[in-house]
Amino acid sequence: MKKITVKVGNVEVGAADKVVVQTMCNTPTSDIEASYKQCVDLYYAGASIIRLTTQGLKEVNSLSVIKNRLKDNNIDVPLVADVHFSYEVALAAAKIADKVRINPGNFAKDHETARREFYRLMDVCNQYGTAVRIGINHGSLGERITGKYGDTPSGMCAAALEWIEMAEEYGFNKIILSLKASNTLVMTEAYSLLYQEMQARGTLYPLHLGVTEAGNGDEGRIKSAVGLSTLLRKGIGDTIRVSLTESPLNEIPVAKFIADYFANQSSTSYEKGKIVGKILKTSIKAKDYSEFILKASCEIGPLLLNRDIDDFEVDVALECGSITDNEIANFKENIMQASRRRFSKPEYIACPGCGRTLFNLEKVFDEVKRRTSHLKGLNIAVMGCIVNGPGEMADAHYGYVGEGRDKVSIYRGKTAVYRSVPQEKAIDILLDLIEQDARNIDGHPLSEI
Repeated sequence: MKKITVKVGNVEVGAADKVVVQTMCNTPTSDIEASYKQCVDLYYAGASIIRLTTQGLKEVNSLSVIKNRLKDNNIDVPLVADVHFSYEVALAAAKIADKVRINPGNFAKDHETARREFYRLMDVCNQYGTAVRIGINHGSLGERITGKYGDTPSGMCAAALEWIEMAEEYGFNKIILSLKASNTLVMTEAYSLLYQEMQARGTLYPLHLGVTEAGNGDEGRIKSAVGLSTLLRKGIGDTIRVSLTESPLNEIPVAKFIADYFANQSSTSYEKGKIVGKILKTSIKAKDYSEFILKASCEIGPLLLNRDIDDFEVDVALECGSITDNEIANFKENIMQASRRRFSKPEYIACPGCGRTLFNLEKVFDEVKRRTSHLKGLNIAVMGCIVNGPGEMADAHYGYVGEGRDKVSIYRGKTAVYRSVPQEKAIDILLDLIEQDARNIDGHPLSEI
């Protein structure tokens, strides 16, 4: 078996027994001062690789300034250009960034154009030593793939294999692949399928793992830990990003905990406790509540997601503070939902925000959650912009998607019902739409759902 290691700047991705932690700035890349300062903070917090949105040539130029300024201050952290829709921007970014992230679903309008422009990109990357992340996302696979496979893990795997084959035809192996989804079951199935296919072909390319649009708070951390741990415990994954709708600084300790947890354990040592009739009875020691939810998610989450168990009982011992029965009940509720076993409240899909986001995403998401917390059974998305929003909220019943500065689109499923809604009215309009639909379906108002 041939295992490929890809150098991203001075960082090796794919090296044995080492999971690289990375994150993404949520500042506008054109705001050089803010982006530079955030890169410094993220580097010292422990990010080994940092991604910045690079939607145009203006941002490519800003990325160059930021990179040079970091090096002038002895910070040699690799920078990744996040490019969507423009292969010309990808070509320009490949001369500056240490890695370029492209999304096959929106890289080009048709397959032949994508092939031609990907060859051009690989040519530039060869010249400059730049790596490429082929970033496939559930919900943005493109009509050609979904027409054949549907919006499925199999379709995500097939899309990845096409781009692997194009890279191999060209003779380019500096590729890293990701198959992200907000649904932990879809995400883990897609990565597992691709890993198996690469094994069968005899070459393992590095995999970038992530549960995309995981949300915030306990829910976002638990959801991320469930998805990532299910793969890492099987030796799948070389670099990870935890996507929280919070400051990117908050992502680093979560990702580091998960990466370190599996670096320090054998593939089966996480299975503590005893399973009786598909009920796990276990005990967990942790420093505090924050560590408990991550450790418990890494230990219990894979068993739930893979249906090895149906329920669990856990005794908790904390070094600092205590844990209440209510907190344990809330944890159980969150991990059951994160592992797709039992849904007791709304499911939220929320991106972490980036330089394309033109409103206060964290504040809006908190308010949406507050006002919709009673809507059990609904999937509600809050997305920063239209680049990934409409596609990556594929599972959502309703969506709040940034459209421009202080403007929002309100979606029902994949259809924009209202466009250019002033931000100050958007949540009310979203709730009105849900209310109307509830009445039309069964005559019951929203408050009775």
